[in-house]
Amino acid sequence: MILNIFLGFLCCVMAVIIHECGHLFAMLICKSPPDKIKISLFEIKITNSSRQLNTTRQNIFIIFFGPLVNFICFILFYLLYLCNSEFLLPIAMANLCTGLFNMLPVMSLDGGQLMYVILSRKFSEKSAERIINITAVIILFPLTVLGFMVLLNSKYNFSLLFVCTYLIASLLCKNNRYY
Repeated sequence: MILNIFLGFLCCVMAVIIHECGHLFAMLICKSPPDKIKISLFEIKITNSSRQLNTTRQNIFIIFFGPLVNFICFILFYLLYLCNSEFLLPIAMANLCTGLFNMLPVMSLDGGQLMYVILSRKFSEKSAERIINITAVIILFPLTVLGFMVLLNSKYNFSLLFVCTYLIASLLCKNNRYY
């Protein structure tokens, strides 16, 4: 069981690194290199002061490229898994989950950032943030309930509940501005 947890953790860390490298690669393609990369316990934050100077298309490309790389890796690792490489399934699933999770419409995730870029073209910044925050609450409530159900049924897996709690806390602390 401990080996399974450690393997899952390593696969998730690898998927997150792949994800962030996708953003960095997209920034380099758009000639908008990062100013600073900050790695903390719960997040990797890439600061890019020239983001405001990018076109809407460039910002959408940079934001979406992280999950896109995860989805591409999922497909590749899953196809290799189907060719009798049993150990690649956890890596494939970690990439799929990382890509899907980051597309949630929460401002501190890529999905919220994408929504903000799109909505801010039609609405004011405050209205766009308000719409995203309302959408986030609507999404996070059932996801948190699912986290409780997973915890109760698995007896030890609290990861979804922990992540939902973190996202709700970031929403309440207004730690989720457009970067």
